[in-house]
Amino acid sequence: MRPYRASWLMLLLASSISPLYAQATSSTKQPIVDDFRYTQAQQMVEVAPGRRLNLLCMGQGSPTVVFDAGMGDETAVWGFVQPVIAKLTRTCSYDRAGIGFSDPATRPGTSANIVDDLHNLLVHARIPAPYVLVGHSYGGLNMLLFASRYRSEVVGMVAVDPANERQVDALRQAFPNYDKKMLSGWIAQHQACIKQSEIGFKPGSELYQKCITKPDPTMSAAINAAYEAKYVKPPYQKALASELESVRGGISDEQVRAAHRNFGDMPLIVLTRSLDHEAKAPLRADETKRSRQILLGNWMQMHDELASRSTRGQNRVIADTSHYIQLDQPGAVIAAIEEVLKETPSTQTR
Repeated sequence: MRPYRASWLMLLLASSISPLYAQATSSTKQPIVDDFRYTQAQQMVEVAPGRRLNLLCMGQGSPTVVFDAGMGDETAVWGFVQPVIAKLTRTCSYDRAGIGFSDPATRPGTSANIVDDLHNLLVHARIPAPYVLVGHSYGGLNMLLFASRYRSEVVGMVAVDPANERQVDALRQAFPNYDKKMLSGWIAQHQACIKQSEIGFKPGSELYQKCITKPDPTMSAAINAAYEAKYVKPPYQKALASELESVRGGISDEQVRAAHRNFGDMPLIVLTRSLDHEAKAPLRADETKRSRQILLGNWMQMHDELASRSTRGQNRVIADTSHYIQLDQPGAVIAAIEEVLKETPSTQTR
């Protein structure tokens, strides 16, 4: 959940929780996600022999809105959005392999494997197309690949501050030592987390603080406790490390590039957080003005390019939010999904 995991840009240029969000939580009481369904497995669906994924569906109708979360994130990150959209049509969120309450992963957490799992999940759970896809961060990259591979099954998409298949190229352009220093450092830290999870974490220790996500202020104590119990175990640490290596090593990027396609007139809305406060923030030790300009410019250009793949595509900039728009400004995400649903002729709400 939010405080530890974030996009590559967030990790390099900003704190895990935006200053705007931190200020808001200190001065006003914020709503929290407290649905008990996020504290335990719901429908466990077999996607491969002996391996199941946790699926949470709400509502009735068609098309089905399918949610995919960011790197290492669980279904609860959609807790402000999914119940609202479920009043309009069927909605389904899920935990990827090794994440949340799903069974441990048996293969790398690449976009290709994730999309294969998701399609098998929908088929085996008897949730037929058409689908409206909603993906955040890494989930946005996965949903882009899903839409490219299964175009006939997808009637709309909302990408929430999504990752992009050119992001690693941008990082390498901004930081010539990216592979040798940054990527290798991230991988080494996650390997240390895996090793410690096999031995057992000591609460409050240095590795515990580095490896275990802090409680998310937008989640109830019960949800935070349920997820923390998963974070300290090897399946989660291995899955998170694999997803990180797949994304930041460029493996998933290559898979999505190879499947590149345009989407005709499919309703497509990209939501991009405003980068104003990140542009003005002090430079980090590993940054230069040039590297920051490259990253900030590329982030917006990549989202514009994604929106341009549909004749009805839009890229909307959302203010006063961190990378987690669905938690900081859920109304913006809800409005985008509702708009896509209205533009989908096959919508049949209950």
